[in-house]
Amino acid sequence: METPTLVQLETFLAVIEAGSFSAAARTLGRAQSAVTYQIQKLEEEAGVELFDRSAYRPTLSEAGRVLLPRAQRIVEDVQAFRSQARGMAQGLEPEISLVVEAMFPMCQLLSALTEFQAMFPTVQTRVRVETLGATAQILLDGAVDIGLVVAFADRMDELVAAQVTEVELVAVCAPQHALARHDGPLDDDLLSEQVQLVLSDRSELTRGQDRGVVGLRTWRLADLGAKHAMLLAGLGWGSMPRHTVADDLAAGRLIELRPLRWDGREGMPRLPVMAARRKSDTLGPAGRWLLARLWEGGCEAEAERLRLASPRRGG
Repeated sequence: METPTLVQLETFLAVIEAGSFSAAARTLGRAQSAVTYQIQKLEEEAGVELFDRSAYRPTLSEAGRVLLPRAQRIVEDVQAFRSQARGMAQGLEPEISLVVEAMFPMCQLLSALTEFQAMFPTVQTRVRVETLGATAQILLDGAVDIGLVVAFADRMDELVAAQVTEVELVAVCAPQHALARHDGPLDDDLLSEQVQLVLSDRSELTRGQDRGVVGLRTWRLADLGAKHAMLLAGLGWGSMPRHTVADDLAAGRLIELRPLRWDGREGMPRLPVMAARRKSDTLGPAGRWLLARLWEGGCEAEAERLRLASPRRGG
């Protein structure tokens, strides 16, 4: 059996979509005899009849129905190959890699990625999710093109970056936890008696840095989802991004705690998150678009946050 040609497969799909050989010929701008010839050649090379011609209009045979998905995949793959090759010839990157801080509000990222896929369908996107220093370390090491990272002053001069949001932290525990019985502010002595669940990483950027850790007993976790699950189970207390636990707080699955101090300061902190690239790198058209979109989206999100936080005027 000879290999089917792309023209034959495209004609096969055109007949199915149009509903008849004559309609497919009009769609393709060819004579009906040319369409019939391509289908006959495809059937000869496949060794099976693809259409049942016993009725007024040709319908797919059983063999045609079975082979249809493969024909669609072949044509789609060839079209994708052509599109990606054209894009690369014009300087478009074949792939963009991104590392994301686990505490970053994913709704902001998903919106940007959805627009990115529509704008650059041939550019493959690779996304990694890390925590704290590990996120910045991966970007600084050159393993990815763009990062959504918590700001670290000691190496931020190596990046071109702009702040896109602040992650508000909130201390929480489960309603069955011992700390949930205390209504007022909690001092370090009271907090230190209970197991503290701490999000940590093994990067050099944060080695030896314990921010907001007061518990004499700590469980160190590198996964934000695991920490969330353990908090819900009452296995300890700890901080979480407010947007991550907002539904839990509203439903009473978690209780908000009020530490007197956090890392030696009053009140819970806000972590600035930057969209960044390395100064030593030059992004292609797709990468430049995505970074600009993240910067722009961050400004919009911050403006909306400030609008919601502002006191309402009027009577």
